[in-house]
Amino acid sequence: MIDFTPYLRNHFLGRLQEQTRYIDHADAVQQGELVRLVEKAALTRIGRKYDFSSIRTYRQFASTLPLYSYEDLRPQIMRMVNGATDELWPGRCMNFAQSSGTSSGRSKYIPITRESFRWNHFQGSSDVVSHYLNINPESRIFSGKAFILGGSFANNLQLSRGVRVGDLSANLIENMNPLANLVRIPSRSIALMEDWREKLPLLVEASIGQNVTNLSGVPSWFLTVIREVLKKSGKSSIHEVWPNLEVFFHGGIAFEPYRQQYEDLCDMSKMHFLDTYNASEGFFAVQSDWDSEAMLLLLDVGVFYEFLPVEESDSETPEVYPIWEIEKGRTYELIITAANGLWRYRVGDTVTIEQLNPVKITIAGRTHSFINAFGEELMVHNADHAITKASQETGAEVLNYTAAPVYSISGQSGHHQWLIEFAREPQDMARFMQLLDQHLREFNSDYDAKRTGDIFLAPPTLVVAPMGLFDRWLASTGKLGGQRKVPRLNNNRDIIDQMLALIESLPKQ
Repeated sequence: MIDFTPYLRNHFLGRLQEQTRYIDHADAVQQGELVRLVEKAALTRIGRKYDFSSIRTYRQFASTLPLYSYEDLRPQIMRMVNGATDELWPGRCMNFAQSSGTSSGRSKYIPITRESFRWNHFQGSSDVVSHYLNINPESRIFSGKAFILGGSFANNLQLSRGVRVGDLSANLIENMNPLANLVRIPSRSIALMEDWREKLPLLVEASIGQNVTNLSGVPSWFLTVIREVLKKSGKSSIHEVWPNLEVFFHGGIAFEPYRQQYEDLCDMSKMHFLDTYNASEGFFAVQSDWDSEAMLLLLDVGVFYEFLPVEESDSETPEVYPIWEIEKGRTYELIITAANGLWRYRVGDTVTIEQLNPVKITIAGRTHSFINAFGEELMVHNADHAITKASQETGAEVLNYTAAPVYSISGQSGHHQWLIEFAREPQDMARFMQLLDQHLREFNSDYDAKRTGDIFLAPPTLVVAPMGLFDRWLASTGKLGGQRKVPRLNNNRDIIDQMLALIESLPKQ
C-alpha cells in the first residue's frame, strides 16, 4: 500500500495553527462557541423557553438556564427518540448513544445530532491524528490501515422509524465518511456485530493478514482481541503480526492498569500510546505531547465548558465557573453545553486542571461511586438492586459490602471481587454470586455486554468478611460513627486491599 502520510501531514498539521488561539484567547474561543450554540438552537423548544435569541453573554446564559442532570432532560430526550423535532436541538435526531448509569436504573440515550457528528466527534478524531503527527514526525500512519474496534446497536428496542440506538462507536462507524472505510478494518458488517462470541473470531480473521498501523478503541476490549490474534498466529509479540503498528489511540477507561500488559505484548521501540477523552456526550480532549499524560481541552468543537468545584457538587446553589475563571491544580465537576442538545449538562466526570494557557486536564474520576475498569460503568444503584434481589432469593441478609476490579493477568479475563459482610449467610454461596451476577446484567446493559461469553469480564468472586470487619476498617481510618461508611464500589483496589489485609491480621479461629 502506498504511504500517503507525506501527502496528508500538512493537512492535519494545519489544524494545529487554529488551536494556537487556545493559548491566549480561550475566553474568546469559548464565548464564540456559546454564541454559536444558542443561536443555532434559538427556535427549539428549550430555546424558546429560555429566550435564547436574547442571550449574548455567558452571564446571561448562566443566570437564565439551570444545571441539568440526565433525569432532568429524560422526558425531552425520549420525545426525540420517539421522533419529535426541535426539542433540544434543531431538526430530528436519528442517532443516540446508549449507556447505563442513571439513578433510576434505566439506560441513558445521549443524542448524537448531525452537528455533533461533524463539529465534535469527527473533528475530535481528526484532531487526535493531528496531534499525533505533530509529536511523532517519523510517523507513517497512512501507509497501512486503522483497526477500529467498535460496539453494536441495540436491535431489540422498539424505535421510531430510522432511529438508531447503540454504542457511541457503532454510531460513529456507521456514519463516518465512506472513504475512511478504504483504510479501516474490519468491515462494517463485522464491526457492528452484537454477539462477541461470534464477533471475536471474525475480528481475528479480518485483521491477522492486514498491514495495521494504528489501533483505536477501549484498552480492555483491544487487549482481548490482541491476545486472540497472538494465539491464532502463534506469535508472542503483536509486532510480529503487524510489524508497522505504531500507535494505539485509547480512551473510555483508564489506561494505566493495562499499560504493562500492552508493553509486554508490543515492541516498545515502535509503539506509542495516545490518550483521548471521547465520551458518549462528546469528544473533549486529547493528549498533545509525550512529556505529560494531561490532555489538551478542545475548545472549538461544538462544546462550551463550565466547571463546578467538586467540594460544591452536592450544593443546591453551587458556584460554577467558565474556562477563563478556573484555577490550576483544582478539581472540578465537568458541565457541558453541546451541539447534541445537552444544555448545562452534568456529565458526571471530574477533571483536574493540570495547566492553563492552553488548558490541559486529567480525568480525576466520577462524581459518585462506580466501577468502570472494563467499560462496564457499574454504578452503586445497580449493585444495590442486584444484591437486594440475590439476598431475597437466597434468604441472605447483607450488612455491608464493597467491590473493586481485579485486572486481567496471564491472559485471564479481569473480574470484580466482592467483599461482603453477612448478617445471615446464604446456604449456597455459589448460588448467591450467580444470582448477583445475573441481576447486575439485568440492571446494567454495559455490564451485561462485557460479561457476554466471559470474554471481557469473568464472573465475580466473593470474599466473606468476618463480622465487624467494616467497622474495624472505619475505626482504623478514624471515620467510624455518624453517617460514615465504606464506599460500595471503587475503581481501584486501595480500600478493598486494606480490608483484605485487615482480615489477614485478625487472629485465626
